[in-house]
Formats: sequence, C-alpha cells, structure tokens
Amino acid sequence: MRQIRRTHFAFAFAFGLAAVLGASPVAASGIPTGETQLGTSLIEPAYNDITGNIIYLLTPEKSPFPTHTSNSAVAPLWLVEYPTGSTVGTLNCMGVPGNCPDHDGAVAGAAAGIMPSVYGAGTIGHDHLVAPPGHQGDFNIAWEVVEVLFTNKAAANTHLTTLAAVNTAIASGNAISVDLGFAFHCSVVPASAYNAGTPVG
Repeated sequence: MRQIRRTHFAFAFAFGLAAVLGASPVAASGIPTGETQLGTSLIEPAYNDITGNIIYLLTPEKSPFPTHTSNSAVAPLWLVEYPTGSTVGTLNCMGVPGNCPDHDGAVAGAAAGIMPSVYGAGTIGHDHLVAPPGHQGDFNIAWEVVEVLFTNKAAANTHLTTLAAVNTAIASGNAISVDLGFAFHCSVVPASAYNAGTPVG
C-alpha cells in the first residue's frame, strides 16, 4: 500500500452546480477538461496515477458530502494545483471558478491560504490523480482529497500525472501534500459517459 504524507487541514467545502450550455469539454489540445453533467451526476477527467492515462470519475449530485466513511475504506485522490504562470498546459479543471465550478474556487482558495508565496496571485487549475480499479489497496468509492502544492513556481512548470511523479516532487522538496480533511464518493466510468454529458461551467 502506498504511503500518504498528510498535513491535516480542516476545510469547509460546499458543492454548488451551475450548468452553462455551449462550452466544450475537450480543449484544442485534445485533452479533456472540465465537468460534464449526465442526468443527476457530474463526470470529470482524472489521471490514472500509475500510467498517466486519462480516466473519468462520476459523482452523483445527491451523494452524501462529505461522506462518513471509515478511514480504512477510503483511497487518496491527489489534487495537484498549478499557480498562475505555470506552463503545463491543459488541466483536468481549468480556471476559477472555471469549468469545474463546484470545487475550483474552494481548492484554489486552500492553495492560496497554505502556500501564498506560490499561489497568492491565483491558479490556472488542477488535475486529479487516482488509482484505477483493480490496484490493490488504493482504489475505493470513497476518496480522501489530498491537495498537492508546489513550494516554488519553477517546479510548477512540471506536469505531474502519476503518483511516482508526485512522490518525486515531494521527496525533492518541490511540493507538499495536504490532506483537506474530507472524502466524497465517485466511481470510474467510460469516456462515452463523459462525452454524452452537458459541459458545466
């Protein structure tokens, strides 16, 4: 099982949905970005934290938030935040409030409060990294959100799309991990479900 470096940070986080028609969930680069709404669920892209390939996470709108789940029944969702000026390109969620309006602003605000020297001027967005189904010990339906913050702006020009890359950045002192202190439910769904949804934000 992978080790999580955690700095506990109690964080109030509220979900609010605002659907805007006509946006595109895929950037010109071909990389998917932003949430889509399918029925009463939201779907967003993420990186498989082993391979760096894109996968998709579905969260029902009415699922309990935060979820009240035993610590032994959660897995980490690594949320890597990139500051204004980063050159990494298209992210899973772009802008503030951006194309994931139910959480963009909240996690950007946490980054600015924890690491103001890097995030005080704002963020360009973030990525989600999760272990895929079938990986022993680190996949679950309840995900504990662990924000990954760069300690300097130069390091934020490196795009971290695997847990190995995250661990390297932390070990070198170029990033820290901060457990935001809550978990939520989501499941992995195919790209077809994401593409069938209406873009949000």
